[in-house]
Amino acid sequence: MAGRQDIVVGTDGKPRCGWTSADPLYEKYHDREWGRPLRDDRALFELLTLEGCQAGLSWITVLRKREHYRRVYDGFDPAKIARYTPAKLEKLLADPGIIRHRGKIAASVGNARAYLSVVEREGSFARFLWRFVDGKPRRNAPKTLAHVPARTPESDALSKALQKEGFKFVGSTICYAFMQASGMVDDHVAGCHCHKT
Repeated sequence: MAGRQDIVVGTDGKPRCGWTSADPLYEKYHDREWGRPLRDDRALFELLTLEGCQAGLSWITVLRKREHYRRVYDGFDPAKIARYTPAKLEKLLADPGIIRHRGKIAASVGNARAYLSVVEREGSFARFLWRFVDGKPRRNAPKTLAHVPARTPESDALSKALQKEGFKFVGSTICYAFMQASGMVDDHVAGCHCHKT
């Protein structure tokens, strides 16, 4: 995040975390979703899937494709995705509306199966995930974007646990971005209108 402004003034005049770049789609996502506690199992599965798809790319790329992903991934229904056939994977790989990366597409199917296994054992994906922050959001209150880490001991632990369950594209950096996005941690910087002191 080095070299970015810590705060940008949005199209509506509100100060926001600098990564939003005064992009209306980013602004909406930042204000309504990012850093807000998410405990819905299906929504958490969607977010983890999209974070994996984002690896190596910018998040805005994924946001711009999210609605199409929802259509072609059956609303991110893990039970349906877990049953995708090789023919369905080839169809997805040919779809320009998503990120066409064979490994990421295949991982989404394997991750759906891993998700179903976790839910069957734990009763809830949210319960499984949120235990890595003791069930409540961590409010980090960073002063600048430079104070926002790329990974933490908690994201390391989550990554290791997910990999043990059979998930792919869940390295520690991806897990930390997921923890931020799902509100497990709150990294809105000082000066942002969403920052909580």
